[in-house]
Amino acid sequence: MEAIAGFALFIVALVVFLSTGAPVAVATGLLGVLGVYLFLPHAAITQLASIAFSQSSSFVLVVVPLFVLMGEALAATSIGRDLFTAAQIWLRRLPGSLAIGTVIACAIFGGPCGSSPVTAATIGAMAVPEMIRKGYSPRLALGVTAAGGTLGILIPPSIPMVLYGVITETSIGDLFVAGIVPGIIMTGLLILTVMYQVWRNPGIAPLAKAEIVESERWSSLKAVIPISFVGVAIMVAIYTGIATPTEAGAVGALSSLLIAWWLGSLNRTSIKRMFDNTSRTTAMFVLLIVSGMFSAFVLARLGIPQATAQLLVGSHLPPWMILVMIVLLLAVLGMFMDPMSLMVVIVPVFFPSVVALGYDPVWFGVVITINIEIAAISPPLGFNLFVLKTVIPESKMNDIIMGSLIFIVPLTLGIVSLFLWPDQALWLVRMMK
Repeated sequence: MEAIAGFALFIVALVVFLSTGAPVAVATGLLGVLGVYLFLPHAAITQLASIAFSQSSSFVLVVVPLFVLMGEALAATSIGRDLFTAAQIWLRRLPGSLAIGTVIACAIFGGPCGSSPVTAATIGAMAVPEMIRKGYSPRLALGVTAAGGTLGILIPPSIPMVLYGVITETSIGDLFVAGIVPGIIMTGLLILTVMYQVWRNPGIAPLAKAEIVESERWSSLKAVIPISFVGVAIMVAIYTGIATPTEAGAVGALSSLLIAWWLGSLNRTSIKRMFDNTSRTTAMFVLLIVSGMFSAFVLARLGIPQATAQLLVGSHLPPWMILVMIVLLLAVLGMFMDPMSLMVVIVPVFFPSVVALGYDPVWFGVVITINIEIAAISPPLGFNLFVLKTVIPESKMNDIIMGSLIFIVPLTLGIVSLFLWPDQALWLVRMMK
């Protein structure tokens, strides 16, 4: 119980720091430094310098700015709008066709993009106003866009999966492949949720009436080709041995920049914005890892992860029940922490327990990723909720929150399906070996 008490004390201290307005990266870093001075020999402070150097100089992290740049380049093009238009044309006869089209556009764009907020912002900027103009309920329009944006961190490549791989030393390539089938299943569950809402209340999504010329139907698919090329190029580069996952990030970034150039989206302003955003996001990412490792170092020296593992493994509870408890804890903390910070704080503590219980690290990585998808749309601090409010300033925060809540259900069902059918995340990994 001392391990649980120690971890609870750490969470309370973190909440206190965050309540002052300090960024999570700063808060976890300060907790690590204070933890050394309060609980460890002062000479251990030198270890923090070693941690900072080893983490920030890791070659694996080169993939972060490359994937971020890839997402920024794609966001600067008209591909997001074109994908939404294509989905709108092909799915127009389905109930809630624009909302379903938004989910599919998010899935196709979010895969190569690798970022949940960028996906929600890019697709939402054109999808939400169009849905509302066609008579859709603002709650459905905003909620489905916030939820669809979360697919950007499950369908590979995924920046949070890179973070998980760095923290746990799990193969990033295996994590990417493991996310493909669950990503498709999650897309289907979100679509079914839209159809259920429209079935219950047809008035929230009027049927499309305009006729589509057959030539428009096929020409609309031109947006799918370049975005699919980026995703396929990355995965082929990794699993043919042409490139490591880190080097494949360069393939994706170069492909995206070439596509942006081909579409005429590269100019001095857009290039400056791409590199500014890439630098800012990468700096945040590295600082978050380093400061999170400071706290993880203190917790490890105090024996909290090891003691937690022994406590959980020796509790005589079924392994699935222990994992459910971890997932529930993640869901609660996800209401108050951003997804990346949640991963940095939680994974180092519970990963040893999960492995000791016999669960596959790659499978657990997919579970964690879906968990932080839920965190991204969970009030009061769901990141995608605030992104949509920024992109659609005239929207009401209450509509964004209430529209997003129902989509927590299919995301939760996705985790349940992984418990019942773990091979959905692992069979493709084994087949690619």
